[in-house]
Amino acid sequence: MFTKVLVAEDYEIANQGIIRVLQEEIGIQNIEEAKYCDEAYLKFRKALQDQTPFELLITDLSFKEDHKVQTRTSGIDLIQDIRKIQPDIKVIVYSQEDRPDKINMLFDVHTIDGYVCKGQQAIKELVDCITGVFQGDTVQPPQLADRNTNEMIHLDDLDMILLEELSKGFTKKEIRVKLQEQKIKPNSESAIDKRVSKLFDDFKAKNTTHLVAIAKDLGLL
Repeated sequence: MFTKVLVAEDYEIANQGIIRVLQEEIGIQNIEEAKYCDEAYLKFRKALQDQTPFELLITDLSFKEDHKVQTRTSGIDLIQDIRKIQPDIKVIVYSQEDRPDKINMLFDVHTIDGYVCKGQQAIKELVDCITGVFQGDTVQPPQLADRNTNEMIHLDDLDMILLEELSKGFTKKEIRVKLQEQKIKPNSESAIDKRVSKLFDDFKAKNTTHLVAIAKDLGLL
């Protein structure tokens, strides 16, 4: 079982609840906590420098703002930055977010290892999730397991490039030129048109601004 875990959660009650589950239900004793993403990141860096790295990160997605200026303001920011310095870290998201599309994006784009939705079954699901992730499984919540996979949105590298370039204000023609210069295929006008149209359909976006807003809300940008 995991021996060193960091819990990033800004609500004290939820934080202590997770720690109690880790200690009493699973038997993990070496647990540190952080109420801010920057604080969690610094603890990861120090643990790596001390050659005593964390094995598991359990993090919420949203963190309340206060007087402190934070470089990382969300769980997604934290996951991305920690993965840059510790690529093999196991990550479980523990959040109130229950939208299947947003949860699915966390697995597809941010390659999290497990997800637990806060609720009546959260304690049991958290124990099962930690156990499964330790065994090498990717543990999805019932919100995804019970949904038809054909209904889910799956994005590849080209889709992500298109979303990023559209968010910067580039036109499809300008994006096509950039793809051709970088030798990224497919890069024909018709291929890009089809991809962008599919993104509009998948996300039910009315226009480019709406599409970018949805992508940002899902943590894709």
